[in-house]
Amino acid sequence: MARASEEAVPEEPGAGRYGEALFRPEQPGEGERIDHAAVVYDPYTRRRLSALGAGPGVRCLDVGAGTGTVARWLAQEAGVDEVVALDRDTSRLTPLAGPRLRVLEADLAHFADEPGLGTFDLIHARFVLMHLPGRRGLVSRLVELLNPGGHLVLSDAADVPDPADTGSAYRRTLDTMWRTLGETIGTDIAAVRSHPHTLRAAGLEEVAAELVCPPLTPGAPLAVFWVDTLQRMRSDLLAPGRLDAATLDEALAYLVSPRLAELGPGMLTVWGRRPVSPA
Repeated sequence: MARASEEAVPEEPGAGRYGEALFRPEQPGEGERIDHAAVVYDPYTRRRLSALGAGPGVRCLDVGAGTGTVARWLAQEAGVDEVVALDRDTSRLTPLAGPRLRVLEADLAHFADEPGLGTFDLIHARFVLMHLPGRRGLVSRLVELLNPGGHLVLSDAADVPDPADTGSAYRRTLDTMWRTLGETIGTDIAAVRSHPHTLRAAGLEEVAAELVCPPLTPGAPLAVFWVDTLQRMRSDLLAPGRLDAATLDEALAYLVSPRLAELGPGMLTVWGRRPVSPA
């Protein structure tokens, strides 16, 4: 996962980095954890990118490409002319490189300085922006890399809690997880709701958004993803002042139980088009 900022970010709570403070790519099973989410969300992503013209004649940038499921689809199935798959860790992307899939190892703070990067007809980032400081500056820089008429597509997590449930082990665990992510690596899912306004402020037109909350059922990939995520965060979640072990274990047991009945966290996707002519 990559990081960018508009200016120097002070070292303070929340200034850690995804992939370092949490979810290190070299951890056993980390790629599988990411792929559990990809199995769930890739169909929605593919549908949106297809609707926006992903196909022959199009050049794409996949930001924070992870294990490369979207980049591979763009190159092999959608048939785009070229996709640049960018991430700070490319260990799972390098084997996918080919004539139409270029792998770029770079930090988002500096990737625009890469020689020969060029411009794009379609730029996509999924579960990236929510973890980064300086989000508005990053969006503006991505817009600069769009060709006139090109589209920027951002997807991030959006939680839709039941307002009547404030004390269950599941709710307390998820609330603590989001707070812990904010305190350790700066994740801000509250800011995700403003993505449409951010794209509009960056000069894009035809801005729209959609929220999908796939079914959360025990044993299915989405539930497996959340169980794995919570287990990997266990020591951070149980830090003083956060969560007790009994509550976390109850939430984990609930996620694998036939009693599970929740509207799980979803994915908010927002997109916009760079005007063909200046406003």
